[in-house]
Amino acid sequence: MTISGAGIRRMRLLRSMKQQHLAELLGVNQATISRWERDQLALSSEQTFKLERIFASPHHAAADAALKRLVEDCLRPVHLICDSTHRLLSASRPRQAEWRAPIGAFLGRSLFPYASAEIAAAEQSLEACGWHEGRLMSLTFDTGANGNARLPIAAGRVTWERIMLSDGSAGRLVTTVTEPAAFLHPHA
Repeated sequence: MTISGAGIRRMRLLRSMKQQHLAELLGVNQATISRWERDQLALSSEQTFKLERIFASPHHAAADAALKRLVEDCLRPVHLICDSTHRLLSASRPRQAEWRAPIGAFLGRSLFPYASAEIAAAEQSLEACGWHEGRLMSLTFDTGANGNARLPIAAGRVTWERIMLSDGSAGRLVTTVTEPAAFLHPHA
C-alpha cells in the first residue's frame, strides 16, 4: 500500500502530532517527515509498515491524560518516560520530592544522562530480551546510586513496565519497588 504525502500529513495532524515526534517514533529525522509529506521522498516498505501501525492505533488523548493523572497521583516513587527517547512524560509527587530541581526542568527531556551504571546496563540488555518487540513487558533489577546531585537515584530495586500510548509509541513506567536487603544491610 502506498501512502501519499497528504495522507501522512492528515493522519499526523488528526493526532495532533508534530513532525519531530513522528520522526522519533519512526527513527528518522524531522526533515525526512517533511520530505515524505511533500512527496519528495519515498518510504521504504519497512517505514510504510511502521507508519501504518502508528496510524492504525486508536488515538485516545483522554486515555493518555488519565495515565498521566494516575502517575502524578501515585503515592509511590514512579515516573513515566518515552520508551525510545527516555523523555520524561510524568512523575509522581514522591518521585519529584527525590529530585533537586522542579519537574519543569526535566519534562520533555531525556533522563538517560542521569542513569546509574546498572540502569545503563539494563537498557543495553533490552534488545536481546525482546523488549522492543513486546516479548518482555516488565523488568525488575537492582540499581546502585548515580551520584548526581540534581536528579539523584538511590540504590534500590526498580521495575520497568512497557505501556503502549495512544499515538502508537511505547512508554515506560519506572517504579522504585524497594531497597534490596543488600543495600539495607551491607554488613549482613
